[in-house]
Amino acid sequence: MQAHEIHAVIRTVKREIARWPDPVVGVVAKESGRDPFLVLISCLLSLRTKDKTTAEASARLFALASTPATMQQLSQSTVESAIYPVGFYRTKAKQIQQICTQLLDRYHGRVPDQIEALLTLPGVGRKTANLVVTVGYEKPGICVDIHVHRISNRWGYVKTKTPDETEKALRGKLPRKYWITFNDLLVPFGQNLCQPVSPFCSRCKIAEYCDRVGVTKSR
Repeated sequence: MQAHEIHAVIRTVKREIARWPDPVVGVVAKESGRDPFLVLISCLLSLRTKDKTTAEASARLFALASTPATMQQLSQSTVESAIYPVGFYRTKAKQIQQICTQLLDRYHGRVPDQIEALLTLPGVGRKTANLVVTVGYEKPGICVDIHVHRISNRWGYVKTKTPDETEKALRGKLPRKYWITFNDLLVPFGQNLCQPVSPFCSRCKIAEYCDRVGVTKSR
């Protein structure tokens, strides 16, 4: 893919994903008025977990508590029961309580809006930090999950080996106006069309721009 072609690609991807459900963290953001705390917790729950499971677990947990102060008061076993069966639910329950304690002790209960500050919270990596900044605060950032990493390389738009390398490459190449929405676009695109194994290349409206890097089998 040539650098200038990204504009046409993004326009097309926007049209294509309109028929599929929004990613769960985006739904939480919309329903909560972009509450950074709920975005943070739902993103933590979503790691290595399917969207349906994450949505259901988030709803159960937020029905019990929706602020750092009220969530800190829940027992770890209560949090575990609410979020089960998300991946690593015991570890995540512990991290959620630790996060709430740190938010109250260090930030007066407010979720930081800076990536470096967010990275100091338990269980928060660059993907989660960028998602909170972009979705929760609508500030510039590029959330790179496995879909963004894989598809950006498959297109030939970047050539990287890790999500962190992809984020750095995209920050240097992707037009800034696309930063905030890039993850929202590529997650449903990757879940439904540009799948990891045997993507639906025959149905893809951006096939002419895609270098199909690493694609050995398609439909």
